[in-house]
Amino acid sequence: MAAPSVPYEDWLIAQLKNPAEAAAYLETVLEEGDQTAIMLALRQVAQVQGGVAEIARKVKLTRETTYKMLSKSGNPELRSLTAVLEATGLRIAVKPIEKQAA
Repeated sequence: MAAPSVPYEDWLIAQLKNPAEAAAYLETVLEEGDQTAIMLALRQVAQVQGGVAEIARKVKLTRETTYKMLSKSGNPELRSLTAVLEATGLRIAVKPIEKQAA
């Protein structure tokens, strides 16, 4: 008999507690370029790091503003995005695009 599987959400939360895993997760989602997925991923990382209310407190924004920023239709300014990432122990980095072999 196979071992019982862990629900995806529980597994993801456990993974996102590790800053390196959270960074890799966000990087992968960012590469795909889907705004809704990016906001969902950032909200998931924020939840793991104490919740959206705690992140809002750290970045000195209201809870409502932070929830709105991290919503499906959220479109945060760069400084707000940077502040939220910093509050979760992460930062934006830039790297060259790897060329695909032809």
